[in-house]
Amino acid sequence: MFCPKCGGIMRPKEKGNTELICVNPRCAYEQEAAKMAKGSTTTIRTAMNKKEVEDCPVMGSAESIMPTTDTCCPKCSHGKAYWYLRQTRKADEPETTFLTCVKCGHKWRKY
Repeated sequence: MFCPKCGGIMRPKEKGNTELICVNPRCAYEQEAAKMAKGSTTTIRTAMNKKEVEDCPVMGSAESIMPTTDTCCPKCSHGKAYWYLRQTRKADEPETTFLTCVKCGHKWRKY
């Protein structure tokens, strides 16, 4: 339920109590739950659809604008690589760092 004064969310004042209070500390509107008319309540339901994310292709040489880091290439042992981050697993897991050697172009990833 929403507060009729400020539009904030109404919650029970105390556990087991039927009195509702606005969560906005500046408003602090109070009313008995039974007095709030059934017609004044609003239920919002939204269907969530999972969509695949498309990669955006980069035209030309992307490496020239990518950041570099000091790391050893496993193929040629060069000390610099371009890098970028991608979320390859679930959102609660860390991103994967993708690296490309500046010298030989070898690509590898670091988890």
